[in-house]
Amino acid sequence: MLSAEQNDLITRTGPGTPAGRLMRQYWQPAALVDELKGNRPIKPVRLFGEDLVMFKDDKGRYGLVGRHCPHRGTDLAFGRLEDGGLRCAFHGWLFDINGKCLQTPAEPDDSNLCANIKQKAYPVVEKSGILFAHLGEGEPPALPHFDCFVAPDSHTFAFKGMIDCNWLQSLEVGIDPVHTSFLHRFFHDEDPNKGYGKMFRDNTKDADMPMTRIMREVTRPRIEVDETDYGFRIVTLRQISDASTHVRVTNLVFPNAFMIPMSREMTISQWHVPIDDTKHYWYAIFTSFDKPVDKDTMRNQRLELYQLPDYIPNRNKSNDYGFDPHEQESETYTGMGADINVHDQWACESMGAIQDRTQEHLGTSDKAIIAYRRLLRQSLEASSKGERPIMVVDESKAAGITGPLAIDGIGPVDDWKGYYQRSEAERRQAMSWKAG
Repeated sequence: MLSAEQNDLITRTGPGTPAGRLMRQYWQPAALVDELKGNRPIKPVRLFGEDLVMFKDDKGRYGLVGRHCPHRGTDLAFGRLEDGGLRCAFHGWLFDINGKCLQTPAEPDDSNLCANIKQKAYPVVEKSGILFAHLGEGEPPALPHFDCFVAPDSHTFAFKGMIDCNWLQSLEVGIDPVHTSFLHRFFHDEDPNKGYGKMFRDNTKDADMPMTRIMREVTRPRIEVDETDYGFRIVTLRQISDASTHVRVTNLVFPNAFMIPMSREMTISQWHVPIDDTKHYWYAIFTSFDKPVDKDTMRNQRLELYQLPDYIPNRNKSNDYGFDPHEQESETYTGMGADINVHDQWACESMGAIQDRTQEHLGTSDKAIIAYRRLLRQSLEASSKGERPIMVVDESKAAGITGPLAIDGIGPVDDWKGYYQRSEAERRQAMSWKAG
């Protein structure tokens, strides 16, 4: 249970807030590359309470600038892409990706007004289908050499979705190992050959056991949380017999991401990024270690659930998330369909726009959530003193931050740690793109 002041400290990320200043020190997902394809690659973006415009100039460079023209405040999301930048449709002022004013065409030829104008602008990098922005001051940190960033384009797929609540609620659901036994419980097991691109539809590694069965039948796992150079590793152990245990390794990547196994072939790297304090997007990179990702199938599966252009879920509060009491009796624990994103969305949004943590009562199964809040508070304190928080690193350190390990399989009770280490080594030995 937190005080109201503590809850505000860790949830509010607008300009000038402690958590906002901390999270702006990191590269944050700002848009999908897919959103800037087509004849007019301009996208209005709201990020950490700031109104911005993402665009791709006529040289193929990405920029992220303030949405309102510094002349008289008109909307640059309706601007023209030409002459090396984004031109305001009101009086033709032109800005490049760095926010430099290139032209003020209505001013006299000898005017120096343009030289004195600087629009807010943030650096952008493209990684695995996501455009990341750095909203903080000073030099951006180096990106770690995670699998999702170093895998070839053929082996990654990116998507996003909007959730109508504070970002922290979703992050805490993502690092909660126990909720899968309830929120994502399926009363019948599917053929894993028909589960491509779906979470918890595969058989677990080293056993002919569906993930759905393990989650359904073993509801009181042992949870271990180990500190790492990127945050912490969560090991969830569900004992199957006297000799064997289900081992699931997931990861909290500070400050607002987690990386988890999706199937024997893929992992998911997922960020929860504030639009403002009461809405956020999840961004995910699906990484395959074996075959190239079937991007068309992955995209079409998800477009059945989300409305473009803003990736708003079709199942939401307005239609009770598609809740069906008959389904709840015999098919799924929630009665909200088979897609776990809907389940998570309901859980997060039903807590309220910003969860009131003064009323919660945590248990032993919330070990990872408690560990994250402790790490977040420690990082906020370090940042307030001008110290460099975890994961704000240079390239030499970033090159050593790899993986992370994300395994789901059946191993021996008395050597579960050795099991996941061996499993990871075997996967890396066999992965199809390691030479690249």
